[in-house]
Amino acid sequence: MQFGQSRALRPAHPPATPLTTLASAISARMRGAADAAPVSVTGIEQRSDAVLPGDLFAAMPGARAHGAAYAGGAVERGAVAVLTDPAGAELAGELPVPVLVVDDPRAVLGELSATIYGRPSDRLRIIGITGTSGKTTTSYLVEAGLAAAKLSTALIGTIETRIGGQRVPSALTTPEAPQLHAMFAVMVEKGVDAVVMEVSSHALALGRVDGVRFAVGAFTNLSQDHLDFHADFEDYFAAKRKLFEADSPIAARTAVICVDDEWGVRLAESLERPITVSTNGSGVWSVSGPIEAHGGAQEFTAAGPNGAVPVRLRLPGRYNVANGLLAVAVCAAAGVDPATAASALAHVDVPGRMQRVERGQDFLAIVDYAHKPAALESVIATLREHLAADTAGRLAVVVGAGGDRDAGKRALMGAAAATGTELLIVTDDNPRGEDPAVIRAAVREGAQQVPAADRAEVRELGDRAAAIAAAVEWAGPGDAVLIAGKGHEPGQEIRGVKHPFDDRDVLAAAIDRRLGQTTHPGQATHPGESHQSLEQGPQGSDTKDLTVS
Repeated sequence: MQFGQSRALRPAHPPATPLTTLASAISARMRGAADAAPVSVTGIEQRSDAVLPGDLFAAMPGARAHGAAYAGGAVERGAVAVLTDPAGAELAGELPVPVLVVDDPRAVLGELSATIYGRPSDRLRIIGITGTSGKTTTSYLVEAGLAAAKLSTALIGTIETRIGGQRVPSALTTPEAPQLHAMFAVMVEKGVDAVVMEVSSHALALGRVDGVRFAVGAFTNLSQDHLDFHADFEDYFAAKRKLFEADSPIAARTAVICVDDEWGVRLAESLERPITVSTNGSGVWSVSGPIEAHGGAQEFTAAGPNGAVPVRLRLPGRYNVANGLLAVAVCAAAGVDPATAASALAHVDVPGRMQRVERGQDFLAIVDYAHKPAALESVIATLREHLAADTAGRLAVVVGAGGDRDAGKRALMGAAAATGTELLIVTDDNPRGEDPAVIRAAVREGAQQVPAADRAEVRELGDRAAAIAAAVEWAGPGDAVLIAGKGHEPGQEIRGVKHPFDDRDVLAAAIDRRLGQTTHPGQATHPGESHQSLEQGPQGSDTKDLTVS
C-alpha cells in the first residue's frame, strides 16, 4: 500500500478509469479537454498537499477558502484533472489539465470515489455503527466477534484504522469519501472479509459515506452532542436515520437498532423489519435473567431469535451491557454464529474507555472518553456502583469541555460531574481557539446549579496536569479518581497548537510521584503496555478534537 504526505492509505494497484467515463457518470461539463490527450484517473484527493500522480483533484468550496485556489499546486503534484464547481473553475483559471465542472462537487464525491477505486465496498461485508455514545466500544466488540468466526477484519473509527494488523491513528471518526474508498480498496487487496466502521452524524450529513454499500447498520443511542453543527435534536436524528431509511442511497441492508431510548424506538418504528435490541426485554435480542457483576466484569445471557448465549464482558456498566448485546446481534446479522461471537467479547479491552491505570496505589484510577453529559452520568453511576459494592469509597472527577464545539452541553457536563461525587475539579479539555477560562466558567456554573446537599466539592484548575495531580493527592484508600473527556487522545489543542498530552501517562506519572516511584519514558502509556480495563489486575498497560458522533 502507498502513503501520501498525510499518510492516507492507498491501494497498490488501483484501476485506471478514463476521465470521460467519470465525467459521463456525474454529468459533468468538461473544460480544457479539446486538445488534451486521453486521461485515465487512478485516485482522487480533496487535499492538494496529499495528491499523488494520476489523481483527480476535488476542489471544493470550504469554510475559509475554495479548494480551487490550490488547484495549481495539485497539478504540480501530479493531478491529471480537477473536479470543481463553476466558481472554482473561474477561480482556478487556465490549467494544463482538464477540469470537470458540476454544480455541487460534494454531492458526487462519494460515488465518484467509489467508481475510481473499483467499488471496493461491494466486495466487503461492511458494518456501520452510529449513535451518540458506544460506537467505539461496540465496534471493537463486533470486530472481535467477526474475527472469532475466522473472518479477516478491518476497523475504522475514532481511535484508529486497523487493516491486517497495521494501525493508523484516526483523524476523523469517519474519513472523507476519497480516503474511505481508498481504504476499502486497500482492504480488498489485503484479503479483508469484513469491515467494522463508526459512522458519525457529520459523515452522514456531509456525504462522507456516499457510495458505501453497508451490509449491516447499527444504532446505539442518541443524547445531546454536536448541536453546534446540527440545528437541533431532530436534525441530529435525521442525519443518523440516513444509514437506515429505505429511500437513502446508503441504507444498510439489515438494521440493528438498540431501543433502550426513545430515539431508538422512533427509529425502529419507522423501519420495516428491523432487528431490535434492548436490555429491558423488549427487543428481538434482549437480556435474559440477571446481570452479574464481578470486580468490574459483567456476565449476562443474550436471548435472540434462535436461542440464548452467555456473554461475559471485561467492561463495567449497564451501558456496556447494551453495547455487548448490540454487538452479538450485529454479528448474528452479519452471518456469524452468536455463540462464537459472544465467546470473543470476554477478551476485549477498548483504549480510553473505562481504562484502569494501575501503579500499585490503594485507590482506583480510571481514564474514560466521556465528553457528553449522558456519557459522564453513566460512567459516574458505574463507578459509584463499583465503589458501593467493593469499598464504599469516595469519587473524584476531573473534567472540562472542548472549545469551538457545542457550548450548550458545558453546564450539563458540570452538573453531571458534580452529582453523586465527592470532588469535582473543573479543568481544560481541548480549548482550541476559545478562552479556556470562559469554558471552565460555564462548566462550573452548571456544577453550582446542583443543590448544595447533593453537590461535590468544586475546584477549578485550568492546568490539566495539575488538576490530575490534585485528584491523585486527594484520593485515599478505597477511593476512585476518574479523569474524563479525552480518553485515548494523545494531545491537547490550545490556540491552534497540539501539545502532547495523554491522560493515561499524566495520571500514571502523578501516581508514581505520590508513591515516590519513577515513571520511565514509554513505560505506562498505552493499551498493550500498562493500562487495563476496570476489572483487570496489573499487566502491560475521532481524537475527540477532530471526531464526532
